[in-house]
Parts: sequence; C-alpha cells; structure tokens
Amino acid sequence: MELAELLIILSGSLLVTAFARWRGLPAPLLTVGVALLVSFVPGVPDIEIDSEVILTVVLPPLLYSASLDVSLLNFRESRVQIQRLGIGAVVVTAFVVGGVAYLLIPDMTLPAAILVGAVVAPPDAVSAAAIGRKLGLPRKVMTVLSGESLINDAASLTLVKVFLAIVGGASLTLWQDLGIFGLAIGVGVAVGLVLGVVAHRVRVRIDDPVIENVIGLLLPFVAYILAEELSGSGVLAVVAAGLYVGFNSPRTGYATRLQERPFWAAADVLLEGFVFALIGLQLKTVVLDVAESDRGLAQSVGVAFVVLAVVVLVRPAFVFATYYAARVLRYLLLGRLLRGLRRVPALRRLRYRPQPRLDRRQLTVISWTGMRGVVTLAAVVSIPAVTDSGVPVPARDTMFLIAFVVTVGTLLLQGLTLPAVIRWLGVQDTTQRDRDLAAQLALLTTSTDETLAYVQSRRPAWEELYGPELTERAVQATTVRLVRQSEALRRGALEDAEDREPSSAERDRRRAVPRAIGQIRRELLAKRREVVLRERDAGKLDEEVMRQVLLGLDAEELAMDTNAVSSTRS
Repeated sequence: MELAELLIILSGSLLVTAFARWRGLPAPLLTVGVALLVSFVPGVPDIEIDSEVILTVVLPPLLYSASLDVSLLNFRESRVQIQRLGIGAVVVTAFVVGGVAYLLIPDMTLPAAILVGAVVAPPDAVSAAAIGRKLGLPRKVMTVLSGESLINDAASLTLVKVFLAIVGGASLTLWQDLGIFGLAIGVGVAVGLVLGVVAHRVRVRIDDPVIENVIGLLLPFVAYILAEELSGSGVLAVVAAGLYVGFNSPRTGYATRLQERPFWAAADVLLEGFVFALIGLQLKTVVLDVAESDRGLAQSVGVAFVVLAVVVLVRPAFVFATYYAARVLRYLLLGRLLRGLRRVPALRRLRYRPQPRLDRRQLTVISWTGMRGVVTLAAVVSIPAVTDSGVPVPARDTMFLIAFVVTVGTLLLQGLTLPAVIRWLGVQDTTQRDRDLAAQLALLTTSTDETLAYVQSRRPAWEELYGPELTERAVQATTVRLVRQSEALRRGALEDAEDREPSSAERDRRRAVPRAIGQIRRELLAKRREVVLRERDAGKLDEEVMRQVLLGLDAEELAMDTNAVSSTRS
C-alpha cells in the first residue's frame, strides 16, 4: 500500500465515520458500504492489505485503548465468565466451523478448515460496547463483553498460528499444541506486566505530561513486538500492560489523564474506520478471485452463508450451556469441598466468592453480541498463499470470502438488531444510578472528613513554614471552601436520590435547567474568546498573554464538559 493510498483511505474513512456519528448511523457498516461502492469506481486500484500493518500498527493501540477503560476489579470478579467466553467459545467455534467447512468444501483439508474457523471465531466488542453504554446495559454484562474481547483475540491468533503450522506439514501432538498456548499466555502476560510496571513507575517519577503520554503511546507497540519475538502472545502483552497502567492511572498527574483520554478516543475512531474501509475495498477483489476458482462463486457464497449461520448459532448454544453447567458443577464440587474444609477449625471462616450471576435475558444479550471486526480481518490476511515450508494453503480464496461474509453479515444481522433486542428484553440496570449516587455520597463524606483531619494535623508544620497569621488565613479559606463544595455536592446527590422515578415531564424539566445554564455559560465563554482574539488581531495583546487567558477559558469549559458527562453516565 502506497503512502498516498494510505492517506486517502484514512481521510475518506474519517469523513464517513464523522457523517455516521453526526447522523446517528452505524459507522462500521456505513464505512464498509461506501468503501465497497468506491472499489467499483473505474480507475480505483486494488488495495493490497499488509498483515503486518494490521497486526503491529492497528491492533496494538486498539487493544491498549480498550484495556485502559476496563475495570481491573470487575475483570477479576468476572474472570471465570470472561475466560470461558474469551478462550472456550473461540476454541469451540473454531472446531465447529472447521468441521462444517471441511464437509462443505471438497478441496479443503481438516487443518485448513479449522484454520478458517479460528479466523472467524473472535467477536469484536467495540460496536456492542458502544450500544450497551448508550442503552444502559448492566455493568456486569459490560464487563464480560469488554473482558472477553480483550482475550479472545489472543486465543484466535494463537489457534491461527498452530493450524497454519499444521497446514504447512508440521506434526504437532496435543501436548505440543497446549505447550504453544501455555507459552503464549505466560510470556505474553509476563512481558505486558513487566513493561506496564516499568512504564508506570517512569511516568509517576517525571513531571512532564507530554513525555508521559509519549511513553503511553509507545507502550502497546513495544509490548506487542517484544512478546511476539519471545514466542508469546502480543495481544495478551498489550492487554496486561493496559490493564496495569489503567488501574494505576489515578496515581499519575491530572494533566496526563486529561491528555490521554481524548488521544486514545481519536486513535480508536481513526483506526477502526481504516480497518472497515479496508474490508469494503477488498471485498470486490475477494469475490472476483472466488469467481475465477474451480469452486465457482455460487458454491463459495453458499458455503460462506452456511458458516455465517453456524457462527451466529454456536455462540448462544455455548453461552447458555456452559453457564448453567458451570453453576451446577461449582455447586456440587465446591460445595462439598468447602463443607469438608470448614471442618478444620482454622478454615471455618473460609468463604467462596461466587461469580456475578446473569439471568436469561442478560445471557441472551451476550449471545447476540457476536459481531466480528478487526482481528478477523487481521487473521485472514496473515494467511499466506504458500506456507514457509512451501505447501500451498488450500481454498485460500474461499477463506477470505468466508471471513468477509461473516464480518459484514454479523455487523448487519446482530449489529443492527442488538439495540432492539436490548430494549425488547428490558436488559437495563435502573438501580445502577442510585447505587452510584450512594457510593459517591459515602466517598464524599469520607474524603471530606479525612481532608479536614489532615489540615489540622499539618497545621503546626505549616505555621513553622509560613507563619501563624498566613497559615490561619489559608487554612480558614481552604476549610470554608472545602465544606461548601462538599455540602453542595451532597445536596445535589440527595436531591437526585430522593426522586428515583420522576415523571417524564419532570425529568425533561430538570434536564432543561442545567442544559440552559450550560448553554448560556458557553455563549459567555465564546464572547470572551471573541474579545481576546479581537484584541490580539488589533495588536493590543501579546500572543503569550492570549494563550494564558485562553488556557483558563479552556479549563473552565473542560470542567463544564466533565461535569456534564459525569452526571449522565450510569
């Protein structure tokens, strides 16, 4: 891919994504559709997708950005369910799809069929997570979806590596296969944690937000490449590093956090649009290659749609079967084990912390979040026409078609209908807001009390440093301001908590007041900026002074936006 082509694709996908976000349309589908239409324009060259670009440039920042936003505590709490879906569902899907493809494609060997199953096995939770946040899915469901998407990529790419080697003639036993999996997991997690710890300690010891963010920018690429060089999973390395850095980010400076979030949000939009544009541009070439093969287009398309149906149906079957089977086994085995251990006096207080329970409606939503995306594309383009040992990969053109049909098909079928499924089932946590308000209130009380106590404990030292008179004035002013802020926040939280089910009209009225105040404040800020620019343009204001004034105005507007987002998040 030439540099000019790369810039055109990036710019075009960004324009389409911006339009989709403006109109409230599904950006991935619109980007794929527009790119497909563009591919039929005369003179548009065929785009060759470099698998190294996708795996080492696009995938690491997307995984790192997603892992930064995942709660490590919630991830640990739901780790069994996450592992079951992120590893178990991928393996089962790969083998079931492989068996179907092997039966339907005469010239495809069983290892090659399982290879294509591994390609289409991992769902991409980007679209599902965005829909879930918008519609208020329970936090435990969001944790499972987000956590699954972080580890299923590693499982899929490791399976692709294993069965690509088998297609090339390698004879691997079951223990060797498990050894490859174990090595990938162990090395990947170890590399990610080590780099995450090092990066975090460096960031907290320097007082330079720009350098801190540059370290964060380089971290996912270094983690991915180093882990892959050591025969580990680059995906797990990036995820481990991101989880560690994200969990410890409150210990870094506020300026770093304020700069980091919008940067990674912008990178997500750019890279996701780029990938879906590549899918649309490549689809025509894939179809033409299949049409020229011995199997013909009709047969290959039919097989691809059968695989799509299998992919869609395997997930709910696996989700429900494994969830209830795991509950029964935990009850039977762990119950007896705990009862036996509690007979020992020293272990009587032993308690088992169960995984968060999910009802049938929540399991149904999880079953329907099987949209494929970046990793499926990255995995399929990494399959060469001829392996390193010189063995041709059978039915490679059909593999590409299956991967593209499954990706686009799941986005169409599940992506478009998921909001309706969530609303129809009523899978929304209406009490989460009240619990959040109660937690905020408790934290507010604790932090205020401890801060006031800290002020009194530090007062003698401040008096020696600044003098009694200055310390008294500073402590009094700070204390009064802290108490006022605390009371204002507590009063607002209590008012929200008292009216848990306001009427529609009351809710609209209460939303209209802060919206109107915010709009007026923004107009006043815009007017002040207008005056600043006018004075600068007239030569009455030095640009250094202008930047300082604008920095203060920007900070005020940032605080408004932060408060608005915090008040509306579930």
